[in-house]
Amino acid sequence: MGVTLKDVAARAGVSRSAVSRTFTDGASVSDKMRRKVEKAARDLGYSPNALASSLTTGRTKLVGLVSNNFHNPIFLEVFDLFTRGLQDRGLRPLLVNLSDEMDPQNSVRMLRQYSVDGVVVASSTLPPGFSKAFRDAGVPVVHSFGRRSSSPQVHVVGIDNVECGRMAAQTLLDRGYRKIAFLGGPENATSTQDRLLGFRETLMGRPNVTISHSFADAYSFQAGRQEMLRLLACDPAEAYFCGDDVLSIGALSAIKDHGLDTPKDIGIIGLNDMEMAGWQSIHLTTIRQPIAEIVHSSIELMVAMLDSPDRYPEARVFPCQIVERGTLRPRPTET
Repeated sequence: MGVTLKDVAARAGVSRSAVSRTFTDGASVSDKMRRKVEKAARDLGYSPNALASSLTTGRTKLVGLVSNNFHNPIFLEVFDLFTRGLQDRGLRPLLVNLSDEMDPQNSVRMLRQYSVDGVVVASSTLPPGFSKAFRDAGVPVVHSFGRRSSSPQVHVVGIDNVECGRMAAQTLLDRGYRKIAFLGGPENATSTQDRLLGFRETLMGRPNVTISHSFADAYSFQAGRQEMLRLLACDPAEAYFCGDDVLSIGALSAIKDHGLDTPKDIGIIGLNDMEMAGWQSIHLTTIRQPIAEIVHSSIELMVAMLDSPDRYPEARVFPCQIVERGTLRPRPTET
């Protein structure tokens, strides 16, 4: 049997309620009492039972961390930052895989069964209505990497994907490419739609510029590779904006297997700046998404919501930047 609250109370010579108050956030207890109880707990090697504490406080400190794309290596970094950040705040992340889930109500029911205090939806593909379902159920929610909105219904933290599409298009124009294409992720993903929108806005009506677009089945290496193999069998473009680094890496693999060179034959620009993008064997030119800043801001909002659940929804949008590497040809020399 482990050391119990009763054992600590006997060792400290206080009541069990005094021990309980000592280990309950916000409970009233004198400094003298706290020192006496904490010393007894240390002597006995006692750790408070988190589940028992939740019965007293009504708070589990569980935060559901949900996503629907575990095939993309970028989410290893996202989950690492989220889990460490939440734990540093005294919260406990509950990781949930929604890869095959389309009905938000099923997710709401599941997470309410665990009595989570809040939910972070970490996805750039789920629609805004998915997060709203948690809000409507009275669960504090933050949508990380969500769709930018001037009047969000839930807290949204992420980037302006339309602007990223513009940045990619302008970068390809500046390099002298004129036959340009977008290779996106799933067509129904909000991130794909917005990146394509900005891309097309910048290129439409440009003289001597032809544009096209296609979609991969998923934000994954294999999906990017398969779609590029299909494109190469037809009439490929001079350069592609792949709406994600992992799609870009799949495309690079297909280009190499086709006996072509990047950037000599086909240029590629990605989005995210995941760790693999900087590997010497890949050396991908990409658009950096400030993932650490987005995660930190999302956790900050979640902590604030736990104290003030009625906090008015806000959108926090972080700027992105081009990271120059080796998959685009140099800019034409100015004369």
